[in-house]
Amino acid sequence: MSSDLAGNSLNKARSFTFTNNSEIFTDKVSLKDPIDYYQFTLEGKSSFQLDLTRLSANANVELIRDVNGNGVADKGEVIAASKRTGKKAESITQILEAGTYQIRVYSQGKAKTKYDLSVSATPIDNAGNTIDTAWDIGEISANTEPISYTDWVGKSDSYDYYKFNINTDGDVTLSLQDLGADADMRLLNWQGEILAGSANITNTDEFITSTLTAGTYYVQIYPYNGNQTFYNLRLSLTPPDSTPVIQSSDQLESTNSTSITPATAVSNQATLRADTFVYTPTSTQTVFSGKGNIDFGSGGRDILDLSAFVSTQVQAFNYANTANGGVVYDPGDSVARVFDAIAFSDGKQILFEGIDTIKFADTVIDLSVIPNDPLFSKQWNLHMMDVHKAWRFTTGSDQILLGIEDTGLATDINGYLHPDLRFTNSISSNYFDEYSSDSHGTLVQGAIAAASNNNIGIAGINWNSALMHVDVVGGNSGDYSLADATQILINWADSQNKRLVINLSLAGGYSTAFEQLIANNQDDVLFVIAAGNGNQSTISSPADLAKKYQNVISVGACWGTQDYYGNAKTPGTRVDYPSAGIKWYGSNYGEGLTLMAPAEFTSTSANRNTSESFYSKFDYINYFSGTSAATANVTGIASLVWSVNQGLTATQIRSILSDTACDLGDPGYDTVYGYGVVNSDAAVRRALAIAREV
Repeated sequence: MSSDLAGNSLNKARSFTFTNNSEIFTDKVSLKDPIDYYQFTLEGKSSFQLDLTRLSANANVELIRDVNGNGVADKGEVIAASKRTGKKAESITQILEAGTYQIRVYSQGKAKTKYDLSVSATPIDNAGNTIDTAWDIGEISANTEPISYTDWVGKSDSYDYYKFNINTDGDVTLSLQDLGADADMRLLNWQGEILAGSANITNTDEFITSTLTAGTYYVQIYPYNGNQTFYNLRLSLTPPDSTPVIQSSDQLESTNSTSITPATAVSNQATLRADTFVYTPTSTQTVFSGKGNIDFGSGGRDILDLSAFVSTQVQAFNYANTANGGVVYDPGDSVARVFDAIAFSDGKQILFEGIDTIKFADTVIDLSVIPNDPLFSKQWNLHMMDVHKAWRFTTGSDQILLGIEDTGLATDINGYLHPDLRFTNSISSNYFDEYSSDSHGTLVQGAIAAASNNNIGIAGINWNSALMHVDVVGGNSGDYSLADATQILINWADSQNKRLVINLSLAGGYSTAFEQLIANNQDDVLFVIAAGNGNQSTISSPADLAKKYQNVISVGACWGTQDYYGNAKTPGTRVDYPSAGIKWYGSNYGEGLTLMAPAEFTSTSANRNTSESFYSKFDYINYFSGTSAATANVTGIASLVWSVNQGLTATQIRSILSDTACDLGDPGYDTVYGYGVVNSDAAVRRALAIAREV
């Protein structure tokens, strides 16, 4: 209860927020202070009640709608009023839509009186609170405008249910938006069984996309920890997408805790998006496997939803990133990995990998590593490849050398590198291509190993391993050949007793001497080479050496959620700009293609006037494109995998990356997507498992 705080004009109205759906104010009006204004905002349709009581003289009240719709009380329309005579109490009852409103209390004539203003707004609950009483949406048709419903959930309304039908197979998309607090969502079948869920933390939007057959389904919406919030539920149906489907399973369940036979898939396939894995304790052991999360930067999480349990029900957490921690387990793909483990007091066990967050009823446990680089949230390529999850295990070892054969690194007029690049041993006659205004080598090195967790720009994939950069591109006098540059890198790695990963974000001819170096160093040197950007069914040279040597990885490029022009794309789709005049390139494919990785992402950049011998502008590019960009991603991840197990050979690193990739297109290897999109978390866990098998 408060007094003498109301504003005396619309634009100075006292603003308040409803607590437990009601508020009471005490104030007064008189000849000197004839008008009091209050302002409030409703997030959803509500039943509104106003009472003006304890009057000793005549005062009236009006309810005003903010006609601008901007929450600024500068103009309003009276939508209800109470003007009783004498000392009689005033009252307004109204159904109000979402929006901003003002209340005007004013004295009649020369009246002077104190008053109590009581206001309440009870959200209107249209959705049913059980499956049997679910709000029946009816049939959803393909390719029509999304259906939208606004309602609320909270302690007094803990579940909302909606029922819908589809008469054809299709992709159903559900979104829960405009949340004021944490609320979650699940998709159920006609029997009430959970098909999919979304349980992001805080008030982050919730999304579910699921391919369904014709039939009846339910949507369940519920608050986290009793928080009250309005929401906007949107539903839409589209025909099944013709773009590649990822083959790896998100959620696996096994009834035998010692079994390493294939488990039964009980959830949607991986999406490379933020996925929620709902735990139901029906088996002795349940296994969850997340595969990429391109939505991490916008707040989406790969979540293990244990919100039906409190954390004290856990007997033990056995995290895989601790010394000898976790459990070595084969989830059914013949690729044993180290899984995190949760043991409950009832003897049941959860194994999981690729999870960002564990959500209990009483607490949230965040697992992924988030550096303080301000552009990290925009680095969707890292999130799609689960780099932020692999950082739990390593950010790079000093026993690994990263070799980059490219244009060299850009320097400014004082000879300094881009401020977000860390120290590099550079060998170059020129740090720039005489015929180019930008530094390709700066783009490549930033993606692989920008200085990280330094409050500047972006985060590189590898934070710690040594770097050596050799200029082989540009046709400048003094540039090294591939063979000579490779020999320099091998010699330096040998002298330091380091494993070597060489990045070749380039295409062109190669010599017999270069090929011989590949053939002679299959244990200690891994070559990661761009497949080329000709949009052709044959991969470029020297990437075609991947067909012949197991220490060579040929890398193709894939999209995230959209292309350069903002067109929506299914994550993982091969980059392909077929129309002349739009963008000339596309990722090559064909025999020998090994892996796919993201392109058109943020990296360090440097530009100059072609008449200058130095770079005058260091910055960040939003669309580092092509297989050059994709190759840099794979190089960085390969170095992380080798960092956790230096006993592996280069050919084993290639096998690990291939075996743990998110399979795209046709099941197994294919010439369009190779083994699929590289996944750093699963690959690192595989390398750790091999170390324990020795």
